[in-house]
Amino acid sequence: MSSIAASILAITSVVFHIYLIFTGLLPNLITRPVHLALTLPWVFIFGHKDTGLKKWFGYGLCCIGLLGCLYITVYRDRLGDQYGSLEGMGQMMMAIGLILVILEMARRAIKLALPTVAVIALAYGFLGQYIPGEFGHSGIPIDSFLGTLVIAEGGIWGQLTGVSVNVVAVFVILGAFIGAGEGGDAFMALATKLAGRYRAGAAKVSVISSAFFGSISGSASANVASTGAITIPAMKRLGYPPHFAAAVEAVASSGGQIMPPLMGAGAFIMAELLRVNYSYIMAIAILPALLFFFATWTGVDIFAKRYDLTGMEKEDIPKTKLVLRLAPFFCLPFGTLLGILFFTDYTPQYASGFAIFVSGALLFTNIKYEFLYLKVFPRLLKACMTSARQIAIIASIIICAGLIIGVLNMTGLGVKITSVILSFSNGNLWIALFLTALACLILGMEVPTTAAYVICISVAGPALQELGLPDVYAHLFVFWFALLSTITPPVCGTVFIAAGMAETPWIPVAGNAMQLGLGLYLIPLAFVANPALLQTINHPFMAASALLKISLGLWLVSQGIIGGKFSKWLQLPLVLLGLFTIFAYGIGSW
Repeated sequence: MSSIAASILAITSVVFHIYLIFTGLLPNLITRPVHLALTLPWVFIFGHKDTGLKKWFGYGLCCIGLLGCLYITVYRDRLGDQYGSLEGMGQMMMAIGLILVILEMARRAIKLALPTVAVIALAYGFLGQYIPGEFGHSGIPIDSFLGTLVIAEGGIWGQLTGVSVNVVAVFVILGAFIGAGEGGDAFMALATKLAGRYRAGAAKVSVISSAFFGSISGSASANVASTGAITIPAMKRLGYPPHFAAAVEAVASSGGQIMPPLMGAGAFIMAELLRVNYSYIMAIAILPALLFFFATWTGVDIFAKRYDLTGMEKEDIPKTKLVLRLAPFFCLPFGTLLGILFFTDYTPQYASGFAIFVSGALLFTNIKYEFLYLKVFPRLLKACMTSARQIAIIASIIICAGLIIGVLNMTGLGVKITSVILSFSNGNLWIALFLTALACLILGMEVPTTAAYVICISVAGPALQELGLPDVYAHLFVFWFALLSTITPPVCGTVFIAAGMAETPWIPVAGNAMQLGLGLYLIPLAFVANPALLQTINHPFMAASALLKISLGLWLVSQGIIGGKFSKWLQLPLVLLGLFTIFAYGIGSW
């Protein structure tokens, strides 16, 4: 019975989000509460196999959340007349109940870190007037504070939730529909064909497949779990050290979140916050993303020489005929998406909607191009179930982050932290960048990339912009360091997952991952020092020159850090020469 209910809910969720693409705008206080209502059962009922009291506790929270969403939707006009202020004990209880449900959603989805930050933010909103000095605030009446967060568009129904409803969910559905058919096999086949025969071929397959798959999933953890299930056993079977195999997958999988065309949820939020087309975000992100995978590839190649790692066996590399037969399963959806994005004025979600229909049509056939009479519905259902689960996880993160952003906006805390960064940096942009990067890495260790990016850009972005850094550079810089937290010890999520899959201790994996990925920490600093790297649209020649310059510097740094064929006494000079190549005589200007 529960499986039937889950199936109906999954189909409803997919239909609802696709419906929103093609039917124009509905009021935010309809679409956003419905979005939350469709995610609640996945978190509290279908997402956990609880028993006894814990099971009924989940049912109770789900019902509270559903009632709250229903109340907001039905009485949205009346609530609009209250201007963000609660009236009566009933609304007060509803607001408290919804906030508690959202905190528990985030805890169940991604553990304690993010809801803990949200609780601290809420406590600051309630009690900040008792804090002396500039970090206190004048106090906010409880009915206005909770009302702004719950019945207005200043908290859980704010801009972030709008991105989750209208953009992120649509691209999650596209990724699930491509993965439900031969799309996933197509990525792996192409990656193996391109890289399998080279030195450390299986590791390089991991790099390429992670770039392909990560651009769809937008999740480093999902990327490790999916491509790692194939590449890590393959590397171990070929005699690669388990800690090296896991490190390669952990580092490569992290890059999918900044690899166009789909990237991660944070990229859609970035486009919304910057008020630019998503195609513009893709254009500025493509060269740094290529540098990410170039640096990873270089590191793998140097390690391959150290460990004498060979390519894959000829029989394990797919034939060209197989790759060509699989090609339509990813070329057609991506071609549709990119064609509409670049050659029309339609929105990214509209382009993704058409790509979903194309990928859905491809579920009706297989590699032999046979019509699948009996497998069509199971494939479609699998795509819907995967979509609904992933939408629920992302919504849990984004809506909880919305609470934090709501408190920052109401209390002015973001402005105060910005002033602290400015005072510590003493007007020096590079010191402010270092402080911002450190904050992103620390916060990103505890919360997902998207949440870390949203919180950090809210408090540090204005400081960087006031010091002269253009907004798009500030956003990409923050997003990049939030991303790198997934491989940064001591809390490095992708490293833990990959180490578990390779059945090896995580500390050696983290060590290898840092060696492989150390050059990656230089790339966001490099595009600040070489602004032309992000100017692919206006100055393509200068962007290409910056790409070559930074690539050479990263190659030298990798040779020096990992060792390669050079003598040990040459390693430090190589690192210094690499840093000089990257940062001296920057190309371009803001």
